[in-house]
Amino acid sequence: MEGILGTVGPLILMFAIFYFLLIRPQQKRQKATVQMQSNLAKGDKVVTVGGLHGIIDSIDENKVVIKSGNANLTYDKQAVRDVIRD
Repeated sequence: MEGILGTVGPLILMFAIFYFLLIRPQQKRQKATVQMQSNLAKGDKVVTVGGLHGIIDSIDENKVVIKSGNANLTYDKQAVRDVIRD
């Protein structure tokens, strides 16, 4: 019985360490990003994954129109990386 615990114990410990150091924080970040993207509203200052800074001009179920300078650009909601709060 001790031989099995000595063999399987380190594997279980390694999985637990990987879970708490890698998997769980990634899931939290992903959940926060999805929540942020679902709470987007007209007038929010945003940054896209490509680095474009702008203001949301209109919003649809899956698309966002971002005004940047004189241009209105259409992006998928998933392309919004961050909302800038002043």
